[in-house]
Amino acid sequence: MPRRFSKAKLDKYRKLIQEKRETLLKELDYLEDASLRSTITESSGDISSYSFHMADQGTDAMEREKAFLWASREGRFLYHLNQALKRIEDGTYGYCEECSKPISDDRLGAVPHCRLCISCKTSDDASKDQ
Repeated sequence: MPRRFSKAKLDKYRKLIQEKRETLLKELDYLEDASLRSTITESSGDISSYSFHMADQGTDAMEREKAFLWASREGRFLYHLNQALKRIEDGTYGYCEECSKPISDDRLGAVPHCRLCISCKTSDDASKDQ
């Protein structure tokens, strides 16, 4: 499959993906520091050794669970960004993985890590709904 974009255009998409990746990594670092690495005592701000009220423990557990789910979601996003960078390097970036047709520039501008054209993405979403 021939390269679809000029070097300048590929560099533009690479830069866009790398910027999203850097922002995401900063968010994951913050999330890890703020929620996942802290103990119950640290996250509550309470430095006493007394036990916490059951409701406080439940709230803290819920917040930790939300942070974990968010980190998991962001981890999947990071995977897709890394895969897009890999496709740029191997020359398959900008082509639909399903039908091999070019993905529109508008779609790549909006979702630079996408791997499916609009038509195949719509079909994919429709099949998941059934």
